[in-house]
Amino acid sequence: MSNTDVVITGLGATTPLGGDVASTWDGLLAGASGVRTIEAEWVERLDLPVKIGATLAEEPSERLPRVQARRLDRCEQVALIAARQAWADAGFEQPTDEHTDVDPDRLGVSIGTGIGGPTTLLSQHDLLREHGIRKVSPLTVPMLMPNGPAAHVGIDLKARAGVHSPASACASGAEGIASGFEMIRSGRADVVVAGGAEACIHPITIAGFAQARTVSTRNDDPAAASRPFDAHRDGFVLGEGSGVVILERADRAKARGARIYATLSGYGITSDAYHITGNHPEGLGQIAAMANAIKMAGLTAADVGHVNAHATSTVVGDVGEAAAIRTAIGNHPVVTAPKGALGHLVGGAGAVEGIATILALYHGIVPATLNLEDLDPKVQLDVVSGEPRKVELSAALSNSFGFGGHNTALLFTAA
Repeated sequence: MSNTDVVITGLGATTPLGGDVASTWDGLLAGASGVRTIEAEWVERLDLPVKIGATLAEEPSERLPRVQARRLDRCEQVALIAARQAWADAGFEQPTDEHTDVDPDRLGVSIGTGIGGPTTLLSQHDLLREHGIRKVSPLTVPMLMPNGPAAHVGIDLKARAGVHSPASACASGAEGIASGFEMIRSGRADVVVAGGAEACIHPITIAGFAQARTVSTRNDDPAAASRPFDAHRDGFVLGEGSGVVILERADRAKARGARIYATLSGYGITSDAYHITGNHPEGLGQIAAMANAIKMAGLTAADVGHVNAHATSTVVGDVGEAAAIRTAIGNHPVVTAPKGALGHLVGGAGAVEGIATILALYHGIVPATLNLEDLDPKVQLDVVSGEPRKVELSAALSNSFGFGGHNTALLFTAA
């Protein structure tokens, strides 16, 4: 490990499987499902064709003071919860005016989101229309703006080296981590709080995805609805949550005796320039993202022993990614797809799945892909199903692909 390496020293998350990293990881290993019937009055009132979602296992109100929670959009709430967990896991104390463990001028934040605060926007619009301007909250804009999650984390942790909020749809969380990597490598920061967040389970998002026919309608069996790589998949399940990692310059982490989970050794970011929702038919952007991540890390495809697939459980997307993985890396890596258990966390997906990839590398065990019972014959990969698989790993890659043709691949190596 070089002193100029960027290492991961803290992990935080709140997801459909659990309110922290430990419960989420345990849920992945146990084959638990975070998909459930949405408990909201609008589900039946609007008679939506999709009545399921991967809602949070733990409400943010269980972690945040009531007054603070009311001043934040749900997306901002989950980002703040995950960031505080990661900060504490890295061994840092919550900053005060008198004390900070990290020089604020050398501390950055990079937390992406795909959509931001639509629930605030729509609820406040309803208040304006029904009751007039006096009922509209003065915090409406800070709550709905996409940079809100990153901004609130930056304020909470007193980060002054820069706060960034990538918005690249389902690749936002992974791009947030890649952006944090660049902040450290460029010399702008010593520590970066990086990841992604999303909380947009709402009638308009459910309806929009349903009209686009991209989401599962398996309402009678929610736990079995998200089926990455399975021959009988019928779409993804919309989820919510956040994942945050602490990125730190290696020499600094070693000097303070920090636990190092892994090294972020490379990333690849490309764009398809093809279609606003569909993948490039030849997977050119996905292939290039993976190849660029491997090249930046100074490795070869043969070194990559594990791939955390984006695999959302859509009919076309899963097959396209499988082909891209075979082309860029080969069919030797052990592959898993956490969205079978987590659902699709959109802007939070790449960060939470990045954490799962880090833990697979750290513990030497790859979680099984939930609900994979009949592997699509077009998916010619070694996809783990049934039970987790123990495997010796030195390098693992996590894919995240988003609407607009955004492709991000993160390459982690063992510490």
